[in-house]
Amino acid sequence: MKAKSYDALFDQVIRTKKIYESVVLIQNGAGETLFSKAYGGKTTDSPIAAASITKMFTAACILILVQQGTLTLNDSLLNFYEPDYLKGLHVYQGKDYSCELKISDLLYQTSGLADIYEEGKNSIKNQVIVSDAFITYEQNVAFTKEREAHFPPNYKNKAHYADINYHILGDIIEKVTKCSLEKVFETYLFSKIKMTKTYLPVSEKEMIPMVYCGNQQLYRPLFIMSSKASGGCITTASDLMLFIRAFFHGELFDKKMLDVNRYGTLQMSMFPIYYGSGFMRIKMGGFTTSFLGQGDLTGHSGSTGSFAFYYPDKELFFVGDFNQMKYPALPIRFVMQLAMLAP
Repeated sequence: MKAKSYDALFDQVIRTKKIYESVVLIQNGAGETLFSKAYGGKTTDSPIAAASITKMFTAACILILVQQGTLTLNDSLLNFYEPDYLKGLHVYQGKDYSCELKISDLLYQTSGLADIYEEGKNSIKNQVIVSDAFITYEQNVAFTKEREAHFPPNYKNKAHYADINYHILGDIIEKVTKCSLEKVFETYLFSKIKMTKTYLPVSEKEMIPMVYCGNQQLYRPLFIMSSKASGGCITTASDLMLFIRAFFHGELFDKKMLDVNRYGTLQMSMFPIYYGSGFMRIKMGGFTTSFLGQGDLTGHSGSTGSFAFYYPDKELFFVGDFNQMKYPALPIRFVMQLAMLAP
């Protein structure tokens, strides 16, 4: 009966939102597939742009390095960069907090740094919709220095979602491992849990899927390759399922490292989402969400319509993709509706 309900919800979203291709996969705690459906020629093994779900890959690598003793969450960015390099990165109301930033501020999105991808009429997102571009790490840092931060680091449990936090984490991972990020992801994550169809592309010769923005098809290989730690991975629904299960079940690192008592409240444009150690947390109940379910959803969505979430109360895992940039809130609302249908 529930499979029929999932099916009806999936069809409704496809129809009303004018989605051109999509895939969804639901499993329970035992690894049994409860529902799987695809549309527009997709399958659970079709390549999809993970987009910001990549941040969970980056977070997993940071936590693995912490567990190994290679670094700590309290490490200052001064451990990895010269003061002159950091100067001007975080300026708020005339005071420069750049040298006070820690790895934890980046991981939990509590740095207060501006989000150059979304903010402003000339945001990177708006530019990329018009044409493809490779934006280097140094350019991301320089562009961030041109914007004022939103609050001091780790201020009153505030969080502000910004890709630059994860660009910097990716750079730190490369510094401490002395390996490329694509090699670290492959070694620490993909090969470990047999994600055989997931990769961080470094060449246009690799398969990089197009993404819809409304009815426009966008092929943006340069931008995706430059997104790296914040949103550059290519994956599949079946591989995402392997990852989300491993992330929250402690197969990659001790799950006690996921601090369940520390979540920052994201900016109003993302309300009512909270951010933890590399993942989103969405409360199911209450007037703020218009959903009356119990517990929380934890995981991540991407600007391309990708999603990977865990529902601990029912021990369910939801992954998939709508391949549509026009409706950024769609994946989260869809997963909340799926969770509400759980027995």
